[in-house]
Amino acid sequence: MSSHTDRPTPLDAAEVDIPAPGGGRLRAERRGTGGPVVLLHGAGMDARLWDAVVPELVRNHDVVRYDARGLGRSSLPDQPFDDVEDLRAVLDHFGLDRAALVGLSMGGETALDFALAHPGRVSALALVGASVSGHVWPQDPQSSAYDTARRQRDAAALAALELSIWAPLGRTAAGGELIEAMVADNAESRVKSEPFFAHFPDRDAESRLCDIAAPTLVIHGDQDHPEIAAIADRLVAGIPDAHGVVVPDADHYLPLRSPERLVELLLAHLA
Repeated sequence: MSSHTDRPTPLDAAEVDIPAPGGGRLRAERRGTGGPVVLLHGAGMDARLWDAVVPELVRNHDVVRYDARGLGRSSLPDQPFDDVEDLRAVLDHFGLDRAALVGLSMGGETALDFALAHPGRVSALALVGASVSGHVWPQDPQSSAYDTARRQRDAAALAALELSIWAPLGRTAAGGELIEAMVADNAESRVKSEPFFAHFPDRDAESRLCDIAAPTLVIHGDQDHPEIAAIADRLVAGIPDAHGVVVPDADHYLPLRSPERLVELLLAHLA
């Protein structure tokens, strides 16, 4: 497994370890000036997901990104934790009373749950290939194998399935090498961390989309998992005045596959 100790740091970035609720730490980076934006990555990834997007965003925005609990360079949990509370801790640490949230996959789910719990702290939402709490995923052979690998804590199988299901454009497409590195780097820590992820049966953003008050942009790639497209349609239909965009030639790792188009969409939405 690759080490994160030699990961390059942008020259003007300020990196910190933020105390995580209940113990541990969250590795975060803050760059730029302007309206605050927090970037939230998906499961099995880390903040490098945004490497191709941050340099342009920081020209106009105060950008925070961090490694979710148990991933990247954040610490492994040893007790149940809540990604929504972790996000609140990051905002509080940086003194951000209000920020735009840009979340991919699990990060999009966290952003939605946070916006429902703390509506006054969210100025805008950009949901990229997002999942949503309360959604029931249909089962197919690939999804069943993926769930089995997670349940059995089989890091190697989970990493292989992550790439085949969620990064079908492969290594030769844009961002391919970094995607493979992130998945490999995080596979073992992911299977160790997921059993501690707190589950809230009553957390059901899908049934409360009409309560989302922040201006919302919903984005997904045309090569993403079909259920992500179905969720995107549900988000656009359910969130007041939400706008949906499909990005061509992009799978679930859209920020690395089509960074220029994503930056264009985000800058327009966050302006």
